[in-house]
Amino acid sequence: MRLVINGEERGFSGVRHIAELVESLGLDPRKVAVERNLEIVPRSLYAQVALSDGDRIEIVHFIGGG
Repeated sequence: MRLVINGEERGFSGVRHIAELVESLGLDPRKVAVERNLEIVPRSLYAQVALSDGDRIEIVHFIGGG
């Protein structure tokens, strides 16, 4: 499957939904926000929102600091 992640096209196999994508990228789902095709996906739905070839995904990392 080909996805555009933060503007970069990348290939993935075995990734069916957003939760698996976040995990495959080594990200902590509690510290990211995900947008799929211009719609923000609630964290509670990451395991339910299916990915399709060509989806455009934007991922934002939250970083703490002072």
